[in-house]
Amino acid sequence: MGNNRVVFLDYLRVVACFMVMLVHCCEPFYLGGNGTYIANSYDALWVTIIDSALRCAVPLFIMTSSYLLFPIKGETSAFFRRRAVRVLVPFAVWSILYAVVPMWGCSEGFDWKQNLANLTLNLNMHAGHLWFVYMLIGVYIAMPLLSPWIEKVSKRGEQIFIAAWAVTTLVPFLHQAALALFGRAEVYGEANWNEFGTLYYISGFIGYVVLAHYIRTYIDWSWEKTLAVALPMWIVGYAVAAVWFWLQIPTEYPVNESIDLAVFMEQSWRFCSTSVAMTAVAMFLIFKKINCSGVVYRNIIQPISKVSYGIYLMHMFALVAIFAFVPAWGMATPWTIVTIATLTFILCSVVAVVISKLPGGKYIVG
Repeated sequence: MGNNRVVFLDYLRVVACFMVMLVHCCEPFYLGGNGTYIANSYDALWVTIIDSALRCAVPLFIMTSSYLLFPIKGETSAFFRRRAVRVLVPFAVWSILYAVVPMWGCSEGFDWKQNLANLTLNLNMHAGHLWFVYMLIGVYIAMPLLSPWIEKVSKRGEQIFIAAWAVTTLVPFLHQAALALFGRAEVYGEANWNEFGTLYYISGFIGYVVLAHYIRTYIDWSWEKTLAVALPMWIVGYAVAAVWFWLQIPTEYPVNESIDLAVFMEQSWRFCSTSVAMTAVAMFLIFKKINCSGVVYRNIIQPISKVSYGIYLMHMFALVAIFAFVPAWGMATPWTIVTIATLTFILCSVVAVVISKLPGGKYIVG
């Protein structure tokens, strides 16, 4: 540990934060036009190769948070007060900023009054990355309910829950199978009048919360065993994610279809799908073995990790502006994606660290 911090979680937060930016830099290469737009097979290939490895970033954020917080200690009211300062206040600040300040080149048709009104019920879609915070709030609300159970359940009981949750990660694929076989996508009690089927109550991001607790409590493997388990798991998960996505792409370019095609292509990229869960668990197990707390950790990794939430909140402002210029440099698709993500990450990291040192900075970057 460094300064009473769990070192590997700091590394993981920084890497996951950069992975999110890479994901968002991939999106313009397959989203656009009528909703789904892929200019050529070269873009399709690189989006498949790069993005399929990155979708575990969101589960990793949940697992890093849960590793420290779950089960919650002390009074529930104190837990929620700390989360309000750390999460809710910065979220409110940036939600309002995205509502009233147009991103670079996006001022046409921008209606700040309507955007503010939209916030009463949901996020504004031009700040779509904020969906994550709504989900995170729901996870925090559930933690006090699950904490007494996790403190009493046996190792076997926890394994049974994780196994049952693992079945729910097949749901995106089961929906497609049901649609192909029977003409309707609902499974196990789902219907167009009922979305709460058998698997609903043990599905979703809560599984990652329990997984983080299980790994912290019961898994302390050597590097050899960790790699023997994690590497094959990551390879299989990545292969499923990439092959599914690639096979759904039409073979004639340019592809210019409705957004429904992109949604269908992304089934194996769903955050609670089997493929993404496998890559997330594999990466978490590998990072858990990292304990380097030297100069690079103290001066770069730890400061960035502390403001990673703020970096996430603000990064779309920077990313959109940088994306307006970098493609003109004429680089190949993968280098364009990596360059924009890197510049965005560096800029937001510097800004977030500076803000964190100002009076009241914690209310802006968490």
